[in-house]
Amino acid sequence: MKKKNTYQEEANKLAAAIDIAIKAFKVECPPDFEKSHQEHTISCYANWKENCLNPEPQFRNLTSLKYCIKDVFTYFQEGTGKTVEYFWEKIDEAELEYKRENKLKKILQRSKILNRNEYEYITDMIIVANQSGLTNKEETIKLSNMLGEYESRKKNS
Repeated sequence: MKKKNTYQEEANKLAAAIDIAIKAFKVECPPDFEKSHQEHTISCYANWKENCLNPEPQFRNLTSLKYCIKDVFTYFQEGTGKTVEYFWEKIDEAELEYKRENKLKKILQRSKILNRNEYEYITDMIIVANQSGLTNKEETIKLSNMLGEYESRKKNS
């Protein structure tokens, strides 16, 4: 049975991932970021690092840390490009045990959108995923059909 990590161990691991994220935004900044976007993003990640390492006492628990993990990883789970690839390469090299999720693949395998979050995720990602090769033409059509089915279900409920 695997030993459950303490808050501090998980916070230190997340802080290392945040350092990698900051470096990714410095070394492979997304081409559509202006300097102010880059600085703001780096500042947000630095604040998240500070908050996870030195939280208010009532937030010093693994449940609260999960929210910070979600914030830190959202861009890298949902994005594409050199920044994202750099980040995941360095996470693997550092053996931090965080894994890249392919949410589109999971939704495609299920053939159904379960909730509003998935609907919005697909809406945001469908074109990017097709253009970047994350999905092929057939998968993009399937996702488009799933969006239509979800919209129909919501109208009829």
